[in-house]
Amino acid sequence: MKKRILCYGDSNTFGYMPAGMGERYGEAVRWPMKLQELLGSEYQIIEEGCSGRTTDLDGDIPWKNGRAFLKTALHSHKPLDMIILMLGTNDLKECFQRDAVQIAKAAGNLISDAQEYFNEKKLAQPLIILVSPVWIRESIVNGPFGDEFTMRSVRESQKFANAYERISREKNVLFFNAAEHAQASDTDGLHLDGDAHIRLAGALNIFIKEQL
Repeated sequence: MKKRILCYGDSNTFGYMPAGMGERYGEAVRWPMKLQELLGSEYQIIEEGCSGRTTDLDGDIPWKNGRAFLKTALHSHKPLDMIILMLGTNDLKECFQRDAVQIAKAAGNLISDAQEYFNEKKLAQPLIILVSPVWIRESIVNGPFGDEFTMRSVRESQKFANAYERISREKNVLFFNAAEHAQASDTDGLHLDGDAHIRLAGALNIFIKEQL
């Protein structure tokens, strides 16, 4: 039976093209589908990326609350062998006034929710990889998202790895630092370009095969 992996994230999981006005990279580029190609036929990747998704914040668009939708996604896609969770970047919007530690704790709540769900359903617990997102780049303040993110957002994104790694230890899940392998495009300071998608997929491929 194929090993099923849910990729749960935001626009960088969706494959949003930098400054692309919502356009999406094709399957040959975006990292979940590139990861599918690298892992091979024994694995099944399930893409669940939503542009603008937060960890657990409603903002002015409640359906982008990642925590509110998580159990629905788990119920739809069970059974699962692994969950790759990469959220938090949108929590750095200035309107939310969150720091990296607060965001990591919110991501930890999603992990707890997932673990609780599989316990309730008496299903095997999937391995969970908590991914700290890539850094936001300084160029964001002069780009199309400059009205939402500030230099404070840039600085806090650089603290993600330490905060996320601490939460991963607390929750007894795996940790992966995306910023060690990819960076946001200078075009908009927020989204991965095609090369970054491919690099991220390559690094996750190696990491996953070591775990599974």
